[in-house]
Amino acid sequence: MDRQLDIAIAGEINLDLILYGLPAKMPLERELLASDFQVTLGSSSAILAHNMAVLGAKVGFITRIGPDELGKLALARLAESGADVSRCLGSSAQSTGVTVLLHHGKERHILTYLGTMAQLTVADLDIDYLKSARHFHLSSLFLQRGLWPGLPDLLRGLKAAGLTVSLDTNDDPEDNWDGVINELLDLVDILLPNDSEICRIAHRNTLEESLSALAPRVPCIAVKCGAQGSIVQMGKERITSEPVTVTPVDTIGAGDSFNSGFLAAWLKGLPPETCAHAGNITGALSTLRPGGTESFRDQALLREFLGTHGFPA
Repeated sequence: MDRQLDIAIAGEINLDLILYGLPAKMPLERELLASDFQVTLGSSSAILAHNMAVLGAKVGFITRIGPDELGKLALARLAESGADVSRCLGSSAQSTGVTVLLHHGKERHILTYLGTMAQLTVADLDIDYLKSARHFHLSSLFLQRGLWPGLPDLLRGLKAAGLTVSLDTNDDPEDNWDGVINELLDLVDILLPNDSEICRIAHRNTLEESLSALAPRVPCIAVKCGAQGSIVQMGKERITSEPVTVTPVDTIGAGDSFNSGFLAAWLKGLPPETCAHAGNITGALSTLRPGGTESFRDQALLREFLGTHGFPA
């Protein structure tokens, strides 16, 4: 079947409002001064869509925004990447979500207002449009609870239409790690957690135990290990990929940026060790500018970094 899109993504979109240089202890009723402030495209789904489009993939994106300027700005920023946003939906009731990130050196507070993030449902999706892709991806599972009731049947239908499926759950704010996730694990082809999330997903204490528990259920598990690189498990085979070493400016969106490189390489049919290396490159690249997409918007930096580190063409 001739596919219009390389990847279709149904997910959330928002702006990230980032304040730097704040004290770790923030007393109430005091005016605290940040050393810097940035507004960038946020949300795991939109960051992935943006960065994959910049890397040359044909990306289709479906989301819901509110009747406010923040949603319009976020959608316009995503459209600049070349991702198709023609199927995105407006909302007359709920405002677009937003995330405020407060940096305290290497650590940060992440404060999110969900808004329309939790309002998107399977009934909102153009299923024929999704089926025009080779691959479907879902991020931020625990924020997008409006999708939960129809997700298993949606994935079954997409797989029956010949699509492959990937999932990055991201964090569960309630820290329960239950609900629809258990059923979805048997339906995805690629799981993309970080080394902390996989232990919570598997309800195990260590990365090794978690990989062993999930490998019989998920054909490919790519685990992001930050400065230690990444690990890919395919059946009984386990591949370790060395990190691309940089001095980070900001690690926001690094995991989503890893996903963009990994999936871009995977959709080219490249072997898992190459996909992992590609993900390590794009994950490291993202940390060189504030937010998860600014490094990809800097075309000179993008070309130089991908070329230097051998990103697969």
